[in-house]
Amino acid sequence: MAASLSWTLMRRHGCWLLPGPLTSVSCREAGRLASGTLTEDKHRTLQDLPKVHFLEFLYRVTCQGFYNRTHELQIHEKQRLGPIYRDGMNQVCVSSPELLEEVLRKEEKFPCRTDMAIWKEFRDMKGFGYGPFTEDGEKWYNLRVMLNKRMLHPKDSVQYGSVINNVVTDFIKKIHNRDQSSTAEYLVPDIANEFYLFSLEGIAAILFETRLGCLEEEIPAGTQEFINSIARMFSYSMAAHITPKWARRFLPHWERYIAGWDGIFSFAKELIDKKIELIQQHVDTDQDMEGEYLTYLLSNVQMSTKDVYGSITELLLAGVDTTSNTLTWALYQLSINPRIQDRLYEEVSTTVPSDRIPTAADVTHMPYLRAVIKETLRMYPVVPVNARVMTEKSVTIGGYEIPKNTTFVLCHYAISQDTKNFSDSSTFNPDRWLRDGRERPHPFSSIPFGFGVRGCVGRRIAELEMYLLLSRVSRRIKVCIKVVSSLFLCKILVIVSLGFFFFYHKVV
Repeated sequence: MAASLSWTLMRRHGCWLLPGPLTSVSCREAGRLASGTLTEDKHRTLQDLPKVHFLEFLYRVTCQGFYNRTHELQIHEKQRLGPIYRDGMNQVCVSSPELLEEVLRKEEKFPCRTDMAIWKEFRDMKGFGYGPFTEDGEKWYNLRVMLNKRMLHPKDSVQYGSVINNVVTDFIKKIHNRDQSSTAEYLVPDIANEFYLFSLEGIAAILFETRLGCLEEEIPAGTQEFINSIARMFSYSMAAHITPKWARRFLPHWERYIAGWDGIFSFAKELIDKKIELIQQHVDTDQDMEGEYLTYLLSNVQMSTKDVYGSITELLLAGVDTTSNTLTWALYQLSINPRIQDRLYEEVSTTVPSDRIPTAADVTHMPYLRAVIKETLRMYPVVPVNARVMTEKSVTIGGYEIPKNTTFVLCHYAISQDTKNFSDSSTFNPDRWLRDGRERPHPFSSIPFGFGVRGCVGRRIAELEMYLLLSRVSRRIKVCIKVVSSLFLCKILVIVSLGFFFFYHKVV
């Protein structure tokens, strides 16, 4: 699930480039903290941790421009203070794979992410239930048990392979039909939005067991507004979080944040209500109610309609956001790395005959395809930061005793950009993930879908969507980019294409 963070391209020497790698930490604590452990020369507590003072944090966010670059702030603070420190909100930030593993392996039975207060506040205001991202405790656990069925296990996701492939077919047809003026090359000016439409069509086909028509010439009413609402909600999440309640009526951020959620829930609710009405018609006429995910939840699981609204909406939001952004960045990297693109083409072409569509089973024989997606998620994690709260007892992390109810901030972006964890970390290199005898990265150096029982419920489906689409695109189309302007803008994990165009050349 994307957090309220943004990717912003950094200007160097008059042009805009992606953030550079994190070099080795240099600070007074680095020597002892680099491995994630400390010598037990004395008893250490929370107060002994290096600290970012609140006013310093406020200065960096408001005056130094880190408000829209909080992922870079992770790197900045790690370079100054080391891989474990207290931030301006008195949260404990961990930014090494060893410390991250230590925190996650000490999770409680019902892991608590954070209180997600402003997400919950909207649901309370509107009367919607909590979903897998907002619920906590035993209620969250019971909810996840229900939602996991038919989704999380690999064999469950495989059953959706044909559904996803049908959506991929329509996506490719749409791209091919966009520009009929040339048979050699054609232009897609906003590939990010096209991937959003693809992702929405795909996840809706699974959750609602129906096609929405997002890949038609004229998309359904409300579809683009739903996509815009996601961007609006994430754009104003940070401002909504730090704005005091008394100031909400004086500043526009809160109303815009709520408007984003209104657009998201109204779209999802309309789809859910249609499915409920269809199921009721089957019940009234004594017809069988065979179906997939939503039919299963509504027919066979004890979930209230209120909880269905909360859970399905969150799954819809996460499914669209994860797949579309990862595919956009993957295509960007393939377009500027033709050697990698050619190697991917060779793997797909030799694995699957040209007269056959790649299937979920074929993906298991394409390690380079999977490595391309994994490397994309390392460089551009959809969730650059996450959190955990130990609510039952204090824990010792990195040699420091941390009291219960302290929030741990998990700095995934800083970890994945550190040259200590990934040599030449700013280079897109899928080879680092291949099982060919080379030393592989620390298992907690890149965990884009989380870890343990609180890991992403839709991981298998998201991966399958990305594998099937990228395998077919790479076999049919050669991707290039043409820059007609020096300005690139990346905002809230969604690429906004300003003078940023993709050209597609048919592979003959």
